[in-house]
Amino acid sequence: MVAARARVRELEGEQREVVQIIAGNGSGYAIGEARGDDYAAAAAELSDAVDRLLELGVEVKDADVGLVDFPSRREGEDVLLCWQAGEDAVEYWHDLEEGYAGRKPIDWGDG
Repeated sequence: MVAARARVRELEGEQREVVQIIAGNGSGYAIGEARGDDYAAAAAELSDAVDRLLELGVEVKDADVGLVDFPSRREGEDVLLCWQAGEDAVEYWHDLEEGYAGRKPIDWGDG
């Protein structure tokens, strides 16, 4: 998901450049068409990745950094487990109303 989002961002920037070239003197029209196809493919890949996560019950909070939440229960209350790409394991949680800033280390046992 993070790689697909990065590619979409990259192609958005390239697309803006192509639009400026075309608006300026008309050259680069074929480049714009090719990049449009690349953009559509990258956007579809990103959408597919997010859809697959949603199907698993994962809430995507920030596709740029790979921040996701997983519904869970702690002491009888609904909470969200929180993971970000690059972290070795799911080690944080927060209340439903809190976000990333409210992350706390998982401190409850198996029971």
